[in-house]
Amino acid sequence: MRTIVTEATAARTGEPPELVFLHTAAVHVHTFDALLRELQPQVRARHVVREDLLAAAQRKGTDDPSSKASVAAAVANLDATPGSVVLCTCSTIGGLAESAATSTRARVIRVDRAMSEKAVAAGANILVAAALASTLAPTEALILEAACSAGVNARITRLVVEDAWPLFEQGDFDAYLGRIADALKKVADCDVVVLAQASMAGAAEQCPGLSVPVLSSPRSGLESALAAWDASVARRQSF
Repeated sequence: MRTIVTEATAARTGEPPELVFLHTAAVHVHTFDALLRELQPQVRARHVVREDLLAAAQRKGTDDPSSKASVAAAVANLDATPGSVVLCTCSTIGGLAESAATSTRARVIRVDRAMSEKAVAAGANILVAAALASTLAPTEALILEAACSAGVNARITRLVVEDAWPLFEQGDFDAYLGRIADALKKVADCDVVVLAQASMAGAAEQCPGLSVPVLSSPRSGLESALAAWDASVARRQSF
């Protein structure tokens, strides 16, 4: 007979919830480890890097059935403890990861959801900046979803820094961020800038003189995941 492990049974047997990071680039491990040490170092965390998921989404698109199946399988294979939280740090596959939540016993959160909610609160005229074009559609769809929930008539414009991504792939992260920062310094006629990829976060620090807020996803996404993790721990303690 197969035993189904629920959050309640896990709590009784002492299995602690985890915070599991699903990355598509190894560089994010350090970024989120540093943030976690600052925000809530006692949380038990685990990192899983699946570069192949982003590569496949770039080739085939996020609407392709095989892309959806691959992300769903990756989420299921995380084998997270019941009550755990999975934070997908890739904006391109984040929506697929959230949709795959039924394949795991954990809650799945995409890193850019909280950022999108902050963006529509900042204004209706939103510029989405990306270094990878495949990130634009998922990010814009999420912003429009947040705008609809908030009753905001959002207007989105795009900024693709096409020559930045090859620098990221080469591991030249300083040049990557510098190229994005140079593009941001020319931004005008918007209420808020959204950096579509977590890897872009450092670019905002290089252009402090911008007249509009520049939002990135790592901190707000992790704060959202930690809030969900805290709520899970509180529920388990009540069992």
